[in-house]
Amino acid sequence: MKKFTIIAALTVSVLISCHKNAITGSHNLTLVPESEMITMSKTEYGQFLSQNPPLPSSDDRVQLVRRVGTRIQKAVEEYHAQKKLSSELQGFAWEFNVVDSKEVNAWCMPGGKVVVYTGLLPITGDEQSLAIVMGHEIGHAIARHGNQRMSEGLLVQVGGTALSVALSQKPQFTQQLFMQAYGIGSQLGTLKYSRKQETEADKMGLIFAAMAGYNPETAVTFWQRMSQQGGEKPPEILSTHPSDETRIKDIKKFMPEAKKYYKPR
Repeated sequence: MKKFTIIAALTVSVLISCHKNAITGSHNLTLVPESEMITMSKTEYGQFLSQNPPLPSSDDRVQLVRRVGTRIQKAVEEYHAQKKLSSELQGFAWEFNVVDSKEVNAWCMPGGKVVVYTGLLPITGDEQSLAIVMGHEIGHAIARHGNQRMSEGLLVQVGGTALSVALSQKPQFTQQLFMQAYGIGSQLGTLKYSRKQETEADKMGLIFAAMAGYNPETAVTFWQRMSQQGGEKPPEILSTHPSDETRIKDIKKFMPEAKKYYKPR
């Protein structure tokens, strides 16, 4: 009876804890309240920057990243306003920082906390390509993909324990799950989004970049260029993604939809 109760409780939790993707329409498991994710994000983002001091605002690379980020932020807000989903962005306090590192990587945590590594910028090469990458990473956050990964970890590790108990009485455990879900600190770049999540982020990123005034067709040439980097070991930002051929094929398939949102500037 106890086992049945646990399974039933988890089933109910799953049924009532799904998030609908604003662009793809898919429903995904999100057991952790987004407000809790944003709170953890503020803490972990601050700690990361204290250990990895960002470049000063006067740096041209920072100004570039913040210009692109701000335009995509406005596109995200506009898109959600059009869909009457602005409430999903409650608690967002956007930040765009650049960290000096050879890693070819970028990421976005809940609440719009973005970091771009200097190692990525020579690969993007221009503002258009940078917008494709940042749109993709912001897409992960908007779709709550990190929440999904953390939720899956909670189901596996916590089992029948009440979620509130896990969050309040096991802070170190939940912190580790959060860090793993977003690839922060020593786990940076080592965990994988699912192929479905990567495809969703590609689609969302194309729309956000297009609405921000960046040509979505840039995505094809950018990912072709990325596929040629790194030899046998691809860059972190590419290593956990779908195969180059699959990604580019999917992007081309979605391109007509993305171009509907394109507003050249």
